[in-house]
Amino acid sequence: MTADLFPDLHVGQRDRLGPGAIVLRGYALARAETLLADLAAIEQQAAFRHMETPGGFTMSVALTNCGRYGWTSDRQGYRYTRTDPANGREWPSMPASFSKLAHEAATEAGFPGFQPDACLVNRYVPGARLALHQDKNERDASAPIVSVSLGMSATFLFGGLLRSDPTARITLLHGDVVVWGGPDRMRYHGILPLKGDPHPLLGAQRLNFTLRKAA
Repeated sequence: MTADLFPDLHVGQRDRLGPGAIVLRGYALARAETLLADLAAIEQQAAFRHMETPGGFTMSVALTNCGRYGWTSDRQGYRYTRTDPANGREWPSMPASFSKLAHEAATEAGFPGFQPDACLVNRYVPGARLALHQDKNERDASAPIVSVSLGMSATFLFGGLLRSDPTARITLLHGDVVVWGGPDRMRYHGILPLKGDPHPLLGAQRLNFTLRKAA
């Protein structure tokens, strides 16, 4: 038996990655339908797109945002903006389903009072990846990161405070939520190239909601 074939076996499991980092297995499963419906409405206002890195490369991951701030990338660098650079309008409001899940997951992980003002949604297709990086564009590093996985399983890399530190490889399944903050807030992390079988509900893609306190 594998985790992909029998995901319900892991629902409710808590995998500790560090003093301030934990995987809440299956935590978002019961809310997946609502999250996806709310994401569809966001996509109507701010479509997924492949942004350019400061080095001039096109990201393999497609993204969109909701909330007061949206994460963006171009030749000028990585940053948060109040408006969508594609249309000049404010990013869509964050649905209550997103902020409620983030608040409750953060509380479960030991970070009560978390109120995200930004949600970056990444869409991976087979072969897409995210290189090791730190989340350091946020002004408030005292707040945790809440990351929600839907769709295909993925291998999450969780390293140390230096890029050269060893990385752990954690399989994330549909409905898993990772929370990290406190002493683990600035740890390097990434996603290996997506591969494997399509998900029964979402097909050959993985959706990742990353909720942060940007300002």
